[in-house]
Amino acid sequence: MERGGCCTPLCSPALTFIVVVPYRSFIHLSVQIHKRHQEIHSLISLYGGTFSKVQDTHENSPFCVLNIPSEELSRKIMKRTVCAKSLFELWGHGKNLAELQQSVQSYPLERMAPYLQPNSTYKISIHSFNKTLTQKEKLVKIDAMEFIPFKGRVSLQNAEHIFYLLEDYGPDPNTAPDLPLHIYFGRWIADGQRELINSYSVKKRHFIGNTSMDAGLSFIMANHARVKPNDLVFDPFVGTGGLLLPCAHFGAYVCGTEIDYNTAHGRGKASRMNQKWRGPDENIRANLRQYGLEKYYIDILVSDASKPIWRKGPLFDAIITDPPYGIRESTRKTGTQKEIIKTEQYPESHVPVQLNYHLSDIFLDLLNFAAEFLVVGGRLVYWLPVYRPEYTEEAVPRHPCLKLISNCEQMLSSHTSRRLITMEKVKEFEKQDQHAHLMDEQYLPYQGHNSFREKYFSGLTKRIAREEKARTGENSAGCRSTQHKATKP
Repeated sequence: MERGGCCTPLCSPALTFIVVVPYRSFIHLSVQIHKRHQEIHSLISLYGGTFSKVQDTHENSPFCVLNIPSEELSRKIMKRTVCAKSLFELWGHGKNLAELQQSVQSYPLERMAPYLQPNSTYKISIHSFNKTLTQKEKLVKIDAMEFIPFKGRVSLQNAEHIFYLLEDYGPDPNTAPDLPLHIYFGRWIADGQRELINSYSVKKRHFIGNTSMDAGLSFIMANHARVKPNDLVFDPFVGTGGLLLPCAHFGAYVCGTEIDYNTAHGRGKASRMNQKWRGPDENIRANLRQYGLEKYYIDILVSDASKPIWRKGPLFDAIITDPPYGIRESTRKTGTQKEIIKTEQYPESHVPVQLNYHLSDIFLDLLNFAAEFLVVGGRLVYWLPVYRPEYTEEAVPRHPCLKLISNCEQMLSSHTSRRLITMEKVKEFEKQDQHAHLMDEQYLPYQGHNSFREKYFSGLTKRIAREEKARTGENSAGCRSTQHKATKP
């Protein structure tokens, strides 16, 4: 067999999904995030398909084998996903070369035949996870694939068919074994959309804020929400509109509300270094215009998320939001604890008084809003901040109209994190369903989230560690003192 190989790095430590159609399997190579398959699961359900896991791998493995109904569906997924790096049709796999050869030779020849024709071109590339191979080692491994009856011509530059030999050397590159733990061989189908993370980077946007969402996480949220063309997507805590950009990119019409007048209108102090004030055209609409998505912009309203302004009834196909946690952005709503007599004088210049908006109320109000204003089948996707030592599944708010789809964690520090919560509306809203709730009454009134800001800044975990260390030191000193006295004559 004529040699034709290269070793282009597919990605950093990541995940590979191997999806199976009748007689076929596919492999995805994706970045390493918690519960990475949730994005794939949401996209498959968006297109009306299902999948099942075929093979278990070690926790940090970039490879995962999945069943998916068709190659067409798989290509649609790869046009949306930012988690998956690459997709392959799996021809065979094994723990060693002998098992791999047996697996490939058992793959239906009629499925392989279209890619082995004499008038076609091909190449074989190698990707080794957590181990660097020399060029000589790569060529030896490529030569070992001679048992595949390729009849075409090798082309390293413009091959019609690209095949990959994928080797998994375990989770730790410092202790990688001489031989791979598992080997996969398959035909490359498509790459994911990870270039969108760079294209929509916060650094490149015209209008940004202190808490603008990372582009990659924004696209993951849009995929979790199953946003599709002509959807109406709403963000009740829109801020600088970072979550609306990926939704508009996928063809959805976007709108939002923001209680801060300056943020909604793009006024006030700038968030960029060496820039004191925002420019006259720094706003959410300008960001959409920057990416050619202005036609999907409906409007941004100055409004209080705790007091819905919309007519009653299902309205939005998806609600995607990142509520303020009280860390870099304050949690506020309109209202006052004082008794103030309303006056008709100067109504246009009136500035509403604002109160603290407890995190417990924010999330329960958000679920109540989603239950009433989402269409059936629509999704709510939001971030829930948690104090990790006290977190349990029962701390996630629930609603009778909303089904919990996924709950993924992103670490913020050793003792804090935030959970990406995805919920789907499964039934029509009724009056008796107007109250969101917690699974366990011990979390009422949701004190764990009300005190999140204090716990975040207090360094409670560090203080406990210091106190424990001090106590240990005192005990050690006491022991030394006792021993010293005992040795005195």
